[in-house]
Amino acid sequence: MQLILHYDETYREVKYGNMGLPDIDNKMLIGINVMPIAALLYTPVLIRFFGTKWMMFLGVGIYALFVSTNYWERYYTLVPSAVALGMAIVPLWASMGNYITRMAQKYYEYSHYKERDENGPQQRPPRGSHAPYLLVFQAIFYSFFHLSFACAQLPMIYFLNHYLYDLNHTLFNVQSCGTNSQGILSGFNKTVLHTLPRSRNLIVVESVLMAVAFLAMLLVLGLCGAAYRPTEEIDLRSVGWGNIFQLPFKHVRDFRLRHLVPFFIYSGFEVLFACTGLALCYGVCSVGLERLPYLLVAYSLGASASSVLGLLGLWLPRQVPLVSGAGLHLLLTISLFFWAPKPRVLQHMWILYVATILWGVGSALNKTGLSTLLGILYEDKERQDFIFTIYHWWQAVAIFVVYLGSSLPMKAKLAVLLLTLLVAAISYLLMEQKLQRGVVPRQPRIPRPQHKVRGYRYLEEDNSDESDAEGERGAGCGGGGDCAEEDMVLPAGPRGGPEPAGFCRRPCPYEQAQEGDGPEEQ
Repeated sequence: MQLILHYDETYREVKYGNMGLPDIDNKMLIGINVMPIAALLYTPVLIRFFGTKWMMFLGVGIYALFVSTNYWERYYTLVPSAVALGMAIVPLWASMGNYITRMAQKYYEYSHYKERDENGPQQRPPRGSHAPYLLVFQAIFYSFFHLSFACAQLPMIYFLNHYLYDLNHTLFNVQSCGTNSQGILSGFNKTVLHTLPRSRNLIVVESVLMAVAFLAMLLVLGLCGAAYRPTEEIDLRSVGWGNIFQLPFKHVRDFRLRHLVPFFIYSGFEVLFACTGLALCYGVCSVGLERLPYLLVAYSLGASASSVLGLLGLWLPRQVPLVSGAGLHLLLTISLFFWAPKPRVLQHMWILYVATILWGVGSALNKTGLSTLLGILYEDKERQDFIFTIYHWWQAVAIFVVYLGSSLPMKAKLAVLLLTLLVAAISYLLMEQKLQRGVVPRQPRIPRPQHKVRGYRYLEEDNSDESDAEGERGAGCGGGGDCAEEDMVLPAGPRGGPEPAGFCRRPCPYEQAQEGDGPEEQ
């Protein structure tokens, strides 16, 4: 709604004069799209410093700050708030993904507390035991998240649509749409408002948006509990801030993440394509700006209802929902290659709604499947914030690439989207095939927490570059053997029972202070 008001020439000249509002809007978009590129450097540090819950609260507060700038739209309010919003996007989403995964694990522990007490307090839950709860939690979350797209259109439907020109005025100079279009809405009329909304009415709408933002902050503050126990929070911070900074980069050695990177990128591409390519270049370009909110509501309702389809993973292999969403998007992308709707023609409007709803179905399967898959593959609570940071950082990179290529022809955008989708699907299936063959991924070892204690402190030389398996092999080889660094291939099939402990252990700090005579030297 803000961009539509700023787009109208009459609105800009009457309300803002020569303030240069288009230039301010461009700098706002740059801040929102460029700042997340640096998020990989600071997101894990912020999450470990503030904690998962308080990082969510801070991120929602920055969104509220961005909404509040509509009360006084000037360069020194709009641009800094847009930069802050860009910096908060990846930390907010990474902390939410981490939080949902932790809640599923804690809910499993709560619902099986009697069984846990009978087996002993030190017994770890079986691997994958929280997966059914995680599927349910992610399906519920994404159902409400996609429903927010529909709620976001209420100001357009009940307020701004009464001030918009019809399609015969706004699309008068538009010559081509769909696959024949160039850029975004080429030839669109510069005046879209037949009457300027009163400032009092705008303040009422902005106050409602601010109330919703404050309500979201209060919900996070009042209803969200801590993701970790206090001792766990201390341990997570005590591994060293330098290690926390490095660990997202070290996780690249894990072949599972490398195979999922194309899917992360495609996940960012498809959301932006739904909101810009499909909604604007196919929708607004042919049926007018006044029908844009209804197209987004159709996308929202289709995605929200289809998020429940992620529960198919309770009965089907986990590949089915994710590959099904990719296959649906593949068919839609190929169909859009050959469709160029005519401007100012409403006979094909039903095709637009069907395509938008189906795209929402594929988006829901994509988002739910990816987040659930990451929570299942990475159960260790020490790694989850790093993994979700990498996921949402690649999404931010994809959104930045879409922003840079916004002026490309639609055929080029569809070709890039189709190529990325095919590479993502093939790479994901190769990852699942490796896991079925029993290939063990190499993960960086999380350093031991180094607590500050009084008295003498004996420091161990922890090599945070080595993985757990390397540490055990290095100890078994006497510390100097040439152990293989490639991924190990174990016999296929389920491996039950607890994982075997290493043959040797490191000497304790007291033994190190006494210069040896530990188990390794006896």
